[in-house]
Amino acid sequence: MKYIRDLKEGDIIRNEIYLCKSKQILTGKSGKNYVSLILQDKTGTVDAKIWDFSNEIEQYDVMDFVHIDARVTSYQDALQLNVSRIYKGQEGEYYPEDYFPVTEKNIDEMYNELMLKVSSIRDDNLKALAEHYFIQDKEFISRFKLHSAAKSVHHSFVGGLLEHTLSVIRMCDFMASSYPVINRDLLITAALFHDIGKLEELSAFPANDYTNEGQLLGHIFIGANILSAYISKQPRFPKSLAKELLHCILAHHGELEYGSPKKPATIEAMALHFADNADAKLQTMTELLKNTDPKLEWMGYQRMFESNIKRSIKSKE
Repeated sequence: MKYIRDLKEGDIIRNEIYLCKSKQILTGKSGKNYVSLILQDKTGTVDAKIWDFSNEIEQYDVMDFVHIDARVTSYQDALQLNVSRIYKGQEGEYYPEDYFPVTEKNIDEMYNELMLKVSSIRDDNLKALAEHYFIQDKEFISRFKLHSAAKSVHHSFVGGLLEHTLSVIRMCDFMASSYPVINRDLLITAALFHDIGKLEELSAFPANDYTNEGQLLGHIFIGANILSAYISKQPRFPKSLAKELLHCILAHHGELEYGSPKKPATIEAMALHFADNADAKLQTMTELLKNTDPKLEWMGYQRMFESNIKRSIKSKE
């Protein structure tokens, strides 16, 4: 298989299969219609154009796997495929795992470490909450292990939600050991649940796109509602503890303009925000370094970091 990340201008593609991520019929400056596609495999996406409708051998739709013949060209400093033939692939002609980005880490090993963190929670109410979802609910576990943490930007791959959550838990555990004033059980539980709303905010692969619920409500509100629904059925769950846990979830983006309904008001909420923000930005930087030409020292202005990013000595190795 010829992966998208390996394509070079001038390459000729013969009968390769890609996932059709999007499909639009547009009108060019000449008034002639053409088809604009985004094709995907596990290494990335590429823009593709079909200038002649007769090149569409048979009907295909978004999220179908398609065979293509094409020439790799360049447009505005980005690769683009000029498609000369396209038709729908059939089951058995491709391996789905070749088309979805997947964590480079071992999913089962990460989940085993996460379960150790659950077992380390000493507060009975928080431990029961964590065990209900992460130990007992098999459907939840299956979805959580394979879900992404974002549509794009960071951890937007199979296993991304698990990888991000575990990274945040590790940082929170370090903070709790460094600052004894922190309620470790509360912080670890908040870290476990801070992004569970993304299970409903984003659809599973191959779409990995915002759902109607995600667009209308967002993962912070959804996650807080999931916890509230569980806690409401637990008459012995302390109200003060429930409020502090929910506050952590509601405040973990830190700023109102970043989607948090509340700014952090407790030390646990502040620690969770710092851990979540640090992992998101460091992973974004990691993916930027990985997906940029290693010979390129300066990578230009990056809006998320509000800085022109430079490749350091370590990242050149």
